[in-house]
Amino acid sequence: MPPPPARVRIPAPAPAPDPGAFGRRTRNAALTAGWLATRALMLHFLVTDRLGVGGVTGEVYVLYRHWYEQLSTGTFPFGDPTWQYPPGAAVVLLTPALFPFLTFFQAFTAVAVGCDALIARALVRAGARPGGSAAGAWLWVGGLPLLLHLPYARYDVQVTALAVAALLTLRRRPGVGGALAGVGALVKVWPLLTLIGAPPGRGARRALLGALGSAAALLAVLALAFDHALDFARQQSSRGIQIESLGGTALQLAHLASGHPGRVVYRYGAMEFTGPHVSALATLSLALTGCAFCWLLFWRVRARRWTVAVPPDAALCAVLLFTVTSRVISPQYLIWLLGLAAVCLTSRQTTQRPVAQLLLPAAALSTLAFPCLYDEVMAGTALGTGIMTARNALLLAAALLSCRRLWTGTSSAVHTSTAAKSSPSWGPPPGP
Repeated sequence: MPPPPARVRIPAPAPAPDPGAFGRRTRNAALTAGWLATRALMLHFLVTDRLGVGGVTGEVYVLYRHWYEQLSTGTFPFGDPTWQYPPGAAVVLLTPALFPFLTFFQAFTAVAVGCDALIARALVRAGARPGGSAAGAWLWVGGLPLLLHLPYARYDVQVTALAVAALLTLRRRPGVGGALAGVGALVKVWPLLTLIGAPPGRGARRALLGALGSAAALLAVLALAFDHALDFARQQSSRGIQIESLGGTALQLAHLASGHPGRVVYRYGAMEFTGPHVSALATLSLALTGCAFCWLLFWRVRARRWTVAVPPDAALCAVLLFTVTSRVISPQYLIWLLGLAAVCLTSRQTTQRPVAQLLLPAAALSTLAFPCLYDEVMAGTALGTGIMTARNALLLAAALLSCRRLWTGTSSAVHTSTAAKSSPSWGPPPGP
C-alpha cells in the first residue's frame, strides 16, 4: 500500500508593515536627540553659571544644602524666613542622600535631570495613545531649555513630575492619580489643582479620597519623624509683593511714570517692594486669588462635557489663575506651566493649544529678566520694567484665554452638540 502523500505546509503571509511605526520611531529618535542636546546645554550653563547676575546655582549650593543638613538631624528649619514650603518638600530635599558617592550638588542635579527625563518619557507614551499627539513631548523638550539652567537649580522639576504623573494617571486610575496629587500638594501645594477637572462621579470621589489619604499619611510620617513640621506657615502671611509679580510690575510702572517712592529689598528669599500701597496690593492679590477660586468652582458646577482633555486643561487654567493673582511669580513657576501645558497637548481634543503657545515667549522673557538682565529689573529701569511688563502681560493673556476656552469647551451647548458626535467623553458607555 503506497504511503500517504506528505503534507505541504504553506507559510502564513508576513504581516503587512505598519506604515506609522517608522514615523513613530523616527519621531521618538528625534525627541531623544533633542532632549540629549538641549539638556547637555542646560547642564553646561548650570556648571558655568555666568549668565547675567549669576549665582543661580547658589540656591542649591547654599540654601538647599543648609536645609538638607538641618533636615538630616530630624528638624525642619525653625524661624528661617526663607523656609516657606510644606513639609513634603523635605522628602525632595533629602533625595540626594540616595547617592552618597556624589556631592550634594551633583546628586541634586542628577535627581532633577532624572525627573525631567521621566516627564519626557511619560509625555511620549501619552501622545502615542489613540487620539494622542506628540506635541506635548515636543513642548516639554523644546520649551524647558528656554529657562536655561534654572530648572536644574530649583526643585520644581521634581514637583512638576508628580503633577504630570497625577494628570496622566487620573483617567485610568483616579485613586492613584489623586494620591500623587496629594503627595505633590504636600511638597508645594499647587499640584492639588490637578484635581479641579476630575470627571464627576465615582472617579472624582476616588481621586479626592486618594489625595486626602496620601497627604494625611505623608504628613503623619513627617510630623512623627521631624520637629517643627508646620513652621513654614508662619512665613507665608508676612510676604509682600515680589518685583516679578503683576503687582510688582504695577509698582514699577508707577515708579517710572510718577516716581513712586517704594524701595526694593531682599526679604523671604526674594526681592520685594516696600513702601506705600504695597500692603493694599498684597491684600488685593489675595482677594483676586479668592475670586479665581470661586470662578473655578462656578465653572465646575456649570461644566457639562468631560473629555479626556478636560482634567489637564482645567489644571493648566487653575494654575495660571493662581499664578497671575499671586504676590510672587518666581521664574520657576514657568516650569509648572510648561509641564501642565505639555500634558494638555498630548490630547488632540485640548482647548489650550493657543495658551501653550503663549507660554513659550513668556518663558523666554522670564529668562531674559532672570538671570540675564536682573540688575535692570531690580533697578526698575525702563528696560527691566518693559521686560517684566511684557512677560506678565503674556501670562495674564494666557490666563484669560485659558478661562475662555475652558468655559466654551465644556459648557457651550453648541460646542457640546457638535463635538460629542466625534469625541469620546468620560463616564461609562451608554446602556443597551
